[in-house]
Amino acid sequence: MTRDDIYAKVKEILADAMGVDEGDVTPEATLRGDLGAESIDFLDIVFRLEQAFGIKIQQGELFPDSLAQNADFVQDGKVTARGIAAIKEKLPHVDLSAFEKDPQVSKIGDIFTVEALVRFVQNKLASVPG
Repeated sequence: MTRDDIYAKVKEILADAMGVDEGDVTPEATLRGDLGAESIDFLDIVFRLEQAFGIKIQQGELFPDSLAQNADFVQDGKVTARGIAAIKEKLPHVDLSAFEKDPQVSKIGDIFTVEALVRFVQNKLASVPG
């Protein structure tokens, strides 16, 4: 699959799962802020991606879990340099450049863009043998 094929399918999945117009699903759109995703929506998105692309997504692989509860990663409401390094290692598909300038825990949802999902799927498909 090409990147454009993946993007088209991700766009369709998100529009259907979130009940938004496909025109709102742009590469830079954030899942929470722009598309209105809530916690339950992330589970639905993972399920739909698995079904559409024939991949298996482990818990915490696409979206981090319990980051805010780790005292080494969060201090005074901000993600620490150590926390950002952990996110980069665990979520290489996510672009953290804007988040790093103001790493408020409350803004962590803004790192999950449509483009991040496309990159994640590309990476998963590339790692599947055969």
